[in-house]
This record gives sequence, C-alpha cells and structure tokens, in this order.
Amino acid sequence: MDLTQARETKAQLSDFARDLAERHGVPASPYAVGDDATPADVVRAPTLSLGLAPHGDGGFGIAVRYRLGVPTARSFVRRLAAEAGDAVDVRRTGRIRTLAAQVRPPVATARALGETDRVRPLRPGVSIAHVDVTAGTLGAFVVKAGEEGARYVLSNFHVLAGSPSAQVGDVVVQPGPADGGRAPGDRVGTLAQVVPLTPGEPATVDAALALLDEGIEIDPTYPVGAVTTTAVAAGGEVVAKIGRTTAHTQGRVTAIEMDDVVVGYGDELGALSFDNQIEVEGTGGAFSRGGDSGSLVYREDGVALGLLFAGSETGGADGTGLTYCNPVDAVLEALGVTLAPR
Repeated sequence: MDLTQARETKAQLSDFARDLAERHGVPASPYAVGDDATPADVVRAPTLSLGLAPHGDGGFGIAVRYRLGVPTARSFVRRLAAEAGDAVDVRRTGRIRTLAAQVRPPVATARALGETDRVRPLRPGVSIAHVDVTAGTLGAFVVKAGEEGARYVLSNFHVLAGSPSAQVGDVVVQPGPADGGRAPGDRVGTLAQVVPLTPGEPATVDAALALLDEGIEIDPTYPVGAVTTTAVAAGGEVVAKIGRTTAHTQGRVTAIEMDDVVVGYGDELGALSFDNQIEVEGTGGAFSRGGDSGSLVYREDGVALGLLFAGSETGGADGTGLTYCNPVDAVLEALGVTLAPR
C-alpha cells in the first residue's frame, strides 16, 4: 500500500477495533469511554496501538502492537489480522514505561554505560534531571526567537519536571540526582517550560526545557556534529542516539504514526496514551533503557527525527524491547524553539 492507502486502512481498522470492543463491553482504547474514564479503564482496554509499518519496497503495512497480559488483546489482534490480511505487522510488547532511571545510586550509576559523571562543558547524552527526579538524558540545546543569549536544554517532562507540581524556576542539576548530582554544586539551570501532561487525556509529546545559567559552557557538536535540522520520519531509517544509560546505540524505525501507545507514568499521572509516535527497534541489542529518556534520535546524516521518551524491556524481533519517540518537529513546535546553531 502507498501512504494514503495505509492511512485509510489504519482508520478502518481503528473503527473495526472499536466495534469489537463495544460488542465485548470493554473500552476500545484508552479514554474511549469518555470523561468518566479511570486508570483502571486504561489498563483494562485492549490497548492495541495501530500505526504504519514500512516495507522494503517503499510501501506500508499496518503496525499492530499489543501488550501481553490483557485478556482481550490477543483475540482482538487475531480478528484485526484476519480483517487486514497480509497488510499487518503484528508485534507484542512488554509494559511500556517512561525511561528515566528507575533506581537510586549506586545501582543506577553502576549499570550505566553512558555519561553519569559531572561533565563540563555540557553536551548531549549526559545525565541530567530536575533536582527531585532520578536521572534522564540531555537531548539537545535549543533557542527561542527574540531571546538573544538565552540557551535552553531540551529533554522530557518526566526528566526536567517529573511531576505536575514542579514549578518554573526549580533547580536542574547535572548529573541527575541518581548519579550523585546535588544543588547548588551541580546546578546548571532552572526549569523554564513544560508541555503539560494530564491524567485521562491523550498526549502527543513529553517535553520540557531548562534555561541554562549564565557561564555554563556547552558543546553542541557531540557526538555527530551540531544537529540543527529536522525531518519527519518516513519509516525504515537507520537511526542512532546517545543516552545516559546505554550510551551510543543504533536502531531502525519500525513504525510511524503509532496511536494509543500507552505509557506508565507512576502514581501521579498513571497510564497516559500517546498518538502519532515513532517506534524504533535496536539493531544489535536494546536501543534504550531507563535513564535514556530525553535522548535526541537522529539519522545517520545527523538529521533529528525524534525525542526518546518511553520503551519496553521485552518485545520486538530480538526480544530486547521497543523504543518510542515523539516526532521532533512536534516537540519543537509545542515549546516554540529551534535546535541551536553551532
């Protein structure tokens, strides 16, 4: 199928899945039951994520992802596959979670392959976080039009804010607290802006900015030169990232325009559903692990495609999990920024 046909088929299968769910008395997708949806409804839903899977001939099939442990999911997948025929690429996933570091030191630091130490000048891939968060990854440096001299760090909401209660002006440290970062000695800036995440409402990006303090030196050229351009993921691209936990890894974009990707955010936010996401599978091991949240995902030529925010530790062709990224243009637009020039 070409792109237009694939999108039409995806929409038809989404409607088919909703009809199946209605007949079985379960919510078709997260929040589909309306304003009275609860976290339990999100977990109980079949949570079939549908997207577009690239084919080697330049065409597309339908990417169908389902989570193990949800009783209705497997039967729904079988019905969808029968409806779509050879056009589907079905994969099961483990539970998808945000990829901030999950534990405190020394375990978190000992397991990391990337930059968990104090690093100056700051550069992409190093450990960073809100002073009350564990640790994530500094993704990129960005700027705002009309704010000459102001430099910002781009990462995830759950890395630079961590909670709906976080406030603009909160301290951000490098390395993150899970790697020993403390204020005031390791302070590099303050929380400047977030894209809010709201329980019970679908989302598209998990993103935030930290305003760097004056005098903090940066190196935006690491590791592939200054990344200043972006593109929309077309599917099938060979990509890479530099992250706090797994350092430099390579992967391939295995699906685009993924809807209803359900991600666990812990007690405060519960399970949130994301639409229009990019899926990446590692080529030679896991593409990401906890602590890699916030990494910029880029093509071999250094063009940015996405902002890494979530993943599963199981599933995928080799069993090492699948990684999910926000489209980078959606992130930059939501925050009103551009990637910083050299």
